[in-house]
Amino acid sequence: MSNVQSALRSLVVYAICVPAAIFLGYLLANPLQREAFVTVSLVLALLCSPLLIRYHYPLMLLLWNATAVLFFVQGRPTFGAAAIAFSFMLSLTRRTLDRRYQFLKVPSLTRPLIFLVIVILVTAQLTGGIGLRALGGEVYGGKRYLLLLLSILGYFAITAYRIPPDRAALYVGLFFLGGVTNLIGDLFPILVSWMPFLFWLFPIFSTDTSTIELGSTRLVGLSAASAAIFCYMLARHGVRGLMLSGKPWRFVIFVLCSGIGLLGGFRSTLLFMLLCFGLQFYLEGLHRTKLLPVLAISGVLLAAVALPFTSKLPFTIQRALAVLPVPLDPVAKYSAQISSDWRLNMWKAVLPQVPQYLLLGKGLAFSRSDFDATTEQAFQLNAISEDQIGAALAGDYHNGPLSVIIPFGIWGLGGLIWFLIAGYRVLLNNYRYGDPALRIINAFLLADFLTRVFMFFLVVGGFASDMLHFAAVVGLSVSLNGGKAKPSLPEETTPDPDLAPGFISPTRRVLGR
Repeated sequence: MSNVQSALRSLVVYAICVPAAIFLGYLLANPLQREAFVTVSLVLALLCSPLLIRYHYPLMLLLWNATAVLFFVQGRPTFGAAAIAFSFMLSLTRRTLDRRYQFLKVPSLTRPLIFLVIVILVTAQLTGGIGLRALGGEVYGGKRYLLLLLSILGYFAITAYRIPPDRAALYVGLFFLGGVTNLIGDLFPILVSWMPFLFWLFPIFSTDTSTIELGSTRLVGLSAASAAIFCYMLARHGVRGLMLSGKPWRFVIFVLCSGIGLLGGFRSTLLFMLLCFGLQFYLEGLHRTKLLPVLAISGVLLAAVALPFTSKLPFTIQRALAVLPVPLDPVAKYSAQISSDWRLNMWKAVLPQVPQYLLLGKGLAFSRSDFDATTEQAFQLNAISEDQIGAALAGDYHNGPLSVIIPFGIWGLGGLIWFLIAGYRVLLNNYRYGDPALRIINAFLLADFLTRVFMFFLVVGGFASDMLHFAAVVGLSVSLNGGKAKPSLPEETTPDPDLAPGFISPTRRVLGR
């Protein structure tokens, strides 16, 4: 009987595997076709499903800031977007099947996020819907709607799981170090000759794909990768661990990696690093130690030595330093000034539109006819230049408040501010009252959040891209601390009924959080 069952089982296996192998072999005869990539990817995902189900959460964190894209899918969504949706789906399925499994609940954060979802969906419905040009529609801009909704979904995907304290450093490292993959986009001229397939997965950042000249070519990916390492080292070790741990190589690596990021030529990168480092320094209480005067004196001495040579530094580094009052080469200063003027002129041109969209934003989607009409009107009024019209119509104003209030009106801006205030309170509580073992990480998450909020409102920002990071940082804090930490109640004394009235027993009861 057992032989018959084994034979039947083998026949069933062969009946499935042999046709599948023949079909896959047929597809791989033309491996560059989109259908072949999709089918083979689905088969590989099915075979790897046990691993994906088990490790979907850390995989989501690793891919969150990664630049890899699903090049064989229409619209080229990132792996991070797919990982967020997949992880949330698995967590929701588990919650449905097992009532003991609960998402971490922080109502003060959930309410503004639900409000933002309503604002986004209502605005999209009233302004033409969520169009997806990549799927054959006639409307552009739907991808940014999906990115915003995915950002909010990502918060719930992160807070579906309580990160164990002993794995906090690992999971935080996965989240931030995923951004190092930005570097691959800058290496196209070097790697394309012997690894061309790599750039099917990773987008190219440089406009000049023929060569790389350090100091002249603006390395966008290198700047983002440097910021990722900067964030990881501050979150992992803190300022105290970098400078006072007795391991000087940590601080040397930290400074080198941060300095290399200036080769991107972005002033915002330098400003972010300075502000975030200063806030972390303050939150760790180091401003009350001898390290403050030591750091101040060292900075003054370094500036005295370096200032005469700043105009001799590579062009991209000088351009990044243009945010500081230091002597620079006129060419680098002019390049930075042109960029600032470009943004200011665009802001002046679109600012008069704000009253028009206060109650109902214009949304993010637009058709080709809208593009042509807006372009013609802008040129007739001389309100905006040819190189600005595309960015303005797409909502890429390089300004945080404008990127919210014009597409979504006062309701979108109010919902965002509501969420940011609630997020700040959660981060502050977790920093003050959270697990002492997580104090460095909680301090960095608070410093990173405050710095990015400052940059968003006063320097440069975009609603869709920044919301993805805001939701992730707040969600990480909730997941690490098991929600919103609360202060411990003071110790209370309990009278012993066997003792005389007025006499307080030495027995104490401590109420936990």
